[in-house]
Amino acid sequence: MGDSFHEQLQADSRFLRSDKRLDTELVDKLILQLNRIYPQILTDKEAHRFRDLDVPTCVRLAELLTHLQEKGEEACHEFYRALHLHVEEVYFSLPTRISRRREPNGISPVAPLKERYALNDRGPWFFLGCFSVAVGLALMYYYGDREVFGDPRKVLGVTPLGLSRTAKELLISYTEDGNRKL
Repeated sequence: MGDSFHEQLQADSRFLRSDKRLDTELVDKLILQLNRIYPQILTDKEAHRFRDLDVPTCVRLAELLTHLQEKGEEACHEFYRALHLHVEEVYFSLPTRISRRREPNGISPVAPLKERYALNDRGPWFFLGCFSVAVGLALMYYYGDREVFGDPRKVLGVTPLGLSRTAKELLISYTEDGNRKL
């Protein structure tokens, strides 16, 4: 595959026509971007024709892609620029973009966008469970009945098992000070 934007648009056209993320609103944004910034690529008359809501979006997009390919290299380049600006997730999922990111052995070095922001694989219920246990222990510690539960400070004597040395010393001294007051 060549490096020209014209050839890339020919290769990506089938994908762009079938992608459901390019709805009427996004196609209109792309047309307006090309018309306002580069009227030599897409004149007012052409933009009005491609924005006609009586024609289905998939047909308008197919005609726009064909029109841009006929206009030449610069028009194709500006289409990619507008696509990158307005619909970044579609731009990065284009077949020509994916093939450029792949290494020679076929392995993609770029992590998928979905996995980039995942902190863990346990999900929100795990977080809510841990948070609920912590809140329950705090409520029991501060508002618990000493006759029913005993002194909550005794729990702190077992707590420092996995903590650093200074944290262990602090918690143990706190439990010892609490025992002297009683």
